[in-house]
Amino acid sequence: QVQLVESGGGLVQPGGSLRLSCAASGSILAIHTMGWYRQAPGKERELVASISSGGSANYADSVKGRFTISRDNAKNTVYLQMITLKPEDTAVYYCHTEVTLVSRATVGHWGQGTQVTVSS
Repeated sequence: QVQLVESGGGLVQPGGSLRLSCAASGSILAIHTMGWYRQAPGKERELVASISSGGSANYADSVKGRFTISRDNAKNTVYLQMITLKPEDTAVYYCHTEVTLVSRATVGHWGQGTQVTVSS
């Protein structure tokens, strides 16, 4: 019913930048909150940033000032612009969307994850 396709991960040096994208498709009536989570080895998955349908964003303290979340509602896509990347940003990044389906059910859905590695 819902498909999330993530892209943009990769290997980057400390101080570098990456932009992640997550495109939603399927039998979607509406997309509500969209967000990015990450999970590093040995750690729990944590919220990195989220953005409401109205554009209100919030961020984890560790990424404030460095990451920017945005969305393009016409493309059903959420982005995460990451700058000044640090080794501690290394993780698998997962997109999450809260959607209302054409069936009127509201569900959360996860993307497949994209690896971000920050290393020299």
